[in-house]
Amino acid sequence: MISLEKLDNSNKEFLEKSIHHLEATGFESIKADIDGYDTPKSYLKKGSDIKITPDIVALKNGMKYFFEISLKSENPLLLKSKWLFLDALSRLKSNRFRIITTKGHYKFTENMLDDINLTNKTPIRI
Repeated sequence: MISLEKLDNSNKEFLEKSIHHLEATGFESIKADIDGYDTPKSYLKKGSDIKITPDIVALKNGMKYFFEISLKSENPLLLKSKWLFLDALSRLKSNRFRIITTKGHYKFTENMLDDINLTNKTPIRI
């Protein structure tokens, strides 16, 4: 989810629901880009003012996981570049990158993953 979309209340609710799901499945040290949680590390895109911040970062069994919330977006190009960057970053540092989606957004997520050739990623459905 890009930063402009995080301001919407329904998106915040889904982000909180995702955090509760992750806590229930054993993730710990959860950092989320929402009030009440520590903010994950942001990365600045060189040559522009675009900041890339993962939606959720958590630990499980000593492994770091980056989670992205996939909801229909007005700006899919920015979302694609964010996903590609986080995927490359996670592979570089032997971390994991996962995408979380919900009913009504699954087809959008599948199309986005096909467009950027990340078909090996299976979205987590909540």
